Amino acid sequence: MSRLRPGSWYFGWNIVAAASFLTLLTVGMRMGIGPFFLPMARDLGFSRSLLAGIVAAGMLCYGLGMPLAAHIAGRWGTRTVLLLGTAIVVGSTIWTVNARGPLSFLLAFGVLMSVGLAFTGPVALTPVISHWFSRRRGMALFFLSTGSMAGIAVMTPVLTQSIQAFGWQHTLLGFAVAFALFTVPIALLVIRDEAPPHADLLPEQIAAMGHPQAQAASEPLHFAAALRTGPFWKICLGLFACGFSMNLLGTHGMPMLMDHGYDATTSSLGIGLIGLVAIFGTIVLGRFSDQLPRRNLLALIYLIRGLGFFALLLVGSHWELYLAASIGGLVWAGSIALSSAILADVYGVRLVGILYGWAYLGHQVGATVSSWLGGWGYERFGTHWVAFGSAGALLFAAAAISMRLPRKGFTLMAPRLAPSR
Repeated sequence: MSRLRPGSWYFGWNIVAAASFLTLLTVGMRMGIGPFFLPMARDLGFSRSLLAGIVAAGMLCYGLGMPLAAHIAGRWGTRTVLLLGTAIVVGSTIWTVNARGPLSFLLAFGVLMSVGLAFTGPVALTPVISHWFSRRRGMALFFLSTGSMAGIAVMTPVLTQSIQAFGWQHTLLGFAVAFALFTVPIALLVIRDEAPPHADLLPEQIAAMGHPQAQAASEPLHFAAALRTGPFWKICLGLFACGFSMNLLGTHGMPMLMDHGYDATTSSLGIGLIGLVAIFGTIVLGRFSDQLPRRNLLALIYLIRGLGFFALLLVGSHWELYLAASIGGLVWAGSIALSSAILADVYGVRLVGILYGWAYLGHQVGATVSSWLGGWGYERFGTHWVAFGSAGALLFAAAAISMRLPRKGFTLMAPRLAPSR
């Protein structure tokens, strides 16, 4: 497996397929709170603000779990992180369906389940894929993002129908069972941390790399040094806007559309359509990501997504909703894939896991703010323009910041000290 022969099947694609489906489940649950939101609030007697605060705390814990997952994966391997996360998800689900008070529900659903999903989410899987892919890293990471979008497209209507038929408690328990039945086998049989030398490079590309002695005398940055560089913080700011917008739509998108007069089924289909179209969008964007400047694609994604948030506030009919969802869905995915690919390009695959984990914390800080703002803004001002308008403005800012990221081919390296004499 050390060399990739033209026409041969590369095992790395098995890892991508398994990781993408796992991401469908984790992101579909954590970013698809919308179907649960109103049934939970009614059943538990929580106000929108209270439940939104619990969801916000959960999003923050989800983000805090990301760098912890990256550290554990780096020390004990991805398999350990996935199995530990699965155990936490199952245990927290059992606690959640039996919790009645705000504190108990916060600890079970907000804290523990968020940590478990973080351990089995994209941050735990991105380093593995980055190690297995070099030539087609952008495409591989875009397929991982496809799992996230499929989670929105598939899980939102499925969870909505299941909650209407069986209630949110039984739906949550069913998810935990299905999650464990899938995650444990792929962790044991598919996920492999050790990639072959030169990953997916073709023989001629390996030969063109030359000998190590001919390479420049430099070495990758250390983690602390990388944290002090501009590209890392620009990625973080972009991911803050990404997390703010994605979670706002996942948590408050359905309630917003229902407040505007759409029924639950139409609202869930509108939100799900975004994820469905995004699946096809990632295939196109994934191909471009290995050929065109990644920062330009990232800026385009943020710009059009920002326009989409204003469109969702203004739609007045079913066909307008579905049209806005379709256009927005074309660029809904990709920001996370491109951000992680840029981190790998700039800092190398050795640091991509831990840097992505900390950068994703910015994503979840944004998710935390939007979870709270979506509920508080509506109750305080009686309109969704506060939260959804803020999302559009932040995405416009993220597009401008992304255009100042390094071009593909730029790598930050630390100068190697000459040996003392």
